Amino acid sequence: MEITELNEKIKKESEFIDVLFTEVGKAIIGQKDMVERLVIGLLANGHVLLEGVPGLAKTLAIKSLASSMKAKFQRIQFTPDLLPADLIGTMIYNQKEGNFSIKKGPIFSNFILADEINRAPAKVQSALLEAMQEKQITIGEKTFKLEEPFLVLATQNPIEQEGTYPLPEAQVDRFMLKVKITYPTKEEELKIMQQNVSGTLIKINQVVSAEDILNARKLIHEVYVDEKIQKYILDIVFATREPAEYGFDDLTDLISYGASPRATISLAMGARAMAFIKRRGYVIPEDVRAICMDILRHRVAVTYEAEAEEITSEDIIEKILNRVEVP
Repeated sequence: MEITELNEKIKKESEFIDVLFTEVGKAIIGQKDMVERLVIGLLANGHVLLEGVPGLAKTLAIKSLASSMKAKFQRIQFTPDLLPADLIGTMIYNQKEGNFSIKKGPIFSNFILADEINRAPAKVQSALLEAMQEKQITIGEKTFKLEEPFLVLATQNPIEQEGTYPLPEAQVDRFMLKVKITYPTKEEELKIMQQNVSGTLIKINQVVSAEDILNARKLIHEVYVDEKIQKYILDIVFATREPAEYGFDDLTDLISYGASPRATISLAMGARAMAFIKRRGYVIPEDVRAICMDILRHRVAVTYEAEAEEITSEDIIEKILNRVEVP
């Protein structure tokens, strides 16, 4: 397909994006980046981990996004006493008929909000992460395919450590994006306060169907990524693994290990989804740069030396982005 033809097709097919943003914007004031990243996760078929202090509308944003779509939504509050069966379902013995029947758990939905994912023990987290990776659930001897679109949006609170089970690096890697939420501006907070004390009920309409999302996902695979952009993505990822080869000798002792091949795939898919949101049929370097921090921040581990110098993975990614040659 010619690039101009593809551009026209994407402009037409991505019209629902503006409607979706408008609808979610009724409930969420500000936090444009967070909402954009949630939609990128949805379009690129990648799960999203939101991190921020309580009260920053993480849960509200996810609920609003789910409400604007004709899809099944389940919110699961993760607690220390949660069991895998509470999540995926279990087998129940029917005394009258003398056999077992399967009771499906809340994970059999399109949108799963895993609220405070780091509050549940490892076996519950791994049950969720298996569903995220395999897109299927096994109860007893039966395996069930999960309905598409299937998206896990998890939240975690970074300030509380007591009574939490931090996600291991290998499990955090399953999330395509890790988005950090910051406080709203003074103007935004004034609007939030006025909206919430007015007593008016905000109704979010269902404006997008599951078919719209599935069609968009197919189309995103057609978004053109030039060879120079592909090389740019590889350079960024490889600079986190072998900084010395890229002349970043000062970063060698700061990186304990770099980003995995999952990061490369996620960067390419995230950049394509970003181009789709911007109503373009091709990826530009700015798409890669815009999404890079959210895709890499949880995939680059820093050494003890870096921690001692209070250097974070974000500082390292920032340096790499500023130094790797942009095509």
